Amino acid sequence: MGGMHGGYTRGAALMAGLLLALTAAVTAGCSAGGGGSAGPGTTDDTHGTDGTDGGAAQHGSGLWVDPDTPAARQVEQWEAQGREADAEALRLIAEQPIAEWPQAQHDPGPRVREVARAADAQDRTAVFVAYNIPHRDCGQYSQGGAADGDAYLDWIGSLAEGIGDTRAIVVLEPDAVPHLLDGCTAEMYHERRYELLSGAVDRLAELPRTRVYLDAGNPSWVQDVRRLADALRRAGVRRADGFALNVSNYQTTEDVVAYGTRLSGLLDGAGFVIDTSRNGNGPAQGQGEESWCNPPGRALGDPPTLDTGLPLVDAFLWIKRPGESDGECRGGPRAGEWWPEYALGLAREAQRRQG
Repeated sequence: MGGMHGGYTRGAALMAGLLLALTAAVTAGCSAGGGGSAGPGTTDDTHGTDGTDGGAAQHGSGLWVDPDTPAARQVEQWEAQGREADAEALRLIAEQPIAEWPQAQHDPGPRVREVARAADAQDRTAVFVAYNIPHRDCGQYSQGGAADGDAYLDWIGSLAEGIGDTRAIVVLEPDAVPHLLDGCTAEMYHERRYELLSGAVDRLAELPRTRVYLDAGNPSWVQDVRRLADALRRAGVRRADGFALNVSNYQTTEDVVAYGTRLSGLLDGAGFVIDTSRNGNGPAQGQGEESWCNPPGRALGDPPTLDTGLPLVDAFLWIKRPGESDGECRGGPRAGEWWPEYALGLAREAQRRQG
């Protein structure tokens, strides 16, 4: 755990400000209920990869930047339309490394291999999210997943083969463990889910340069960290490199670090990664039960990096792809679909915070 496949370097200091790295990149012209994650990654976007440097060298995160995301294409479209200010704001998303969510209903191997090889060609780390567990999201906005356990393990195997010996981070099954604890997933599925998660950890841990982080929800969700730690152990976290927090949610980095530190203390000092993609303004207040679903007024958070300066925090990652919908709430499209207006709002709020 926490270095099973070789640790990443951690720097001496935390990010000095929310958007300093983001703004520097632009200035230089480089290119669920109960606090759940609202499961992004159902998008059917199957864009190609041309292998060009999408800006990773400039911001020095060590993570690969896809030059052909929906955000990058939106920037090009707005520039062609003369919307220069909007395009400039959206570069705060387009020029950052963002996780790849392989499609659940298709063989993930070809796309994963394409991304992994493009990242490897630049000596960068690709970030993937495995989000295909059977009975996913308890029938909510991101319902779906593999038809059964065998299909799921086959899918994980194809994902692993696509990564091969390249450098990668895999965030394993957002919501899957917390949903076993909050009453959302039927009891009849619990034992098999633990088996499947454990099997997925084992398969991915075989890869020589892949680090695996099992999702553990966020601080607003499971309050009993001892119970959560027990569930994570049953799901195989001891054979992973740690756990992931705040996926698709908005809890502040400070709160997530405190929560993760408590949880780590129950897991033999396991490291963790934090989704900072949309937590710049923290969680929405007074938004009702679906405060996690496309809340207004949110902002981009700390830029992705493998160098957090925090001893237990292995990375800040943009796991949820900023600008992709949480679900059909507040006028949003289906979960995982690109929503340019929401993306622009995140970027504008980030600019406003910077002053």
